[in-house]
Amino acid sequence: MGSDIRKITLDSKIYNIEAILNACYNFIERAYIFLDTDHQGNRIKVHIKGKNDLSEKQFAALKGEFMNELLNCALRYTISKNNKKIREYIIGRALYSSISSPDLFISDGESGYQKDPLGIAAPWRKKHSKKRKNAARTKV
Repeated sequence: MGSDIRKITLDSKIYNIEAILNACYNFIERAYIFLDTDHQGNRIKVHIKGKNDLSEKQFAALKGEFMNELLNCALRYTISKNNKKIREYIIGRALYSSISSPDLFISDGESGYQKDPLGIAAPWRKKHSKKRKNAARTKV
């Protein structure tokens, strides 16, 4: 790798791979990013090459921003993992409450879709043929 590529080594026990990938994704507009691991897989190496030439001062600023974004992504991942059950419950409840006619799902021998109280399963021609005949009669 050339001298214009800088390396940041991360401990995979501190930063999970999902957080590292998210942070890298947020920086792809500004830099080329390559990932690698050591032989034991304990450390993840992030190789960064600026899309524009970077001075040492600019790279230090970019590295600081990357580390802040990495911390942000790691925290968001942890919070998301901790709140998974409540999110699933909220979404499930919202979807269940959006059902307009719960009796469509209550079985009394004939299933709700066969009853078709809303006329959804009727063919289009059958539903609209009466309207056409009535419209034709009024024009004559």
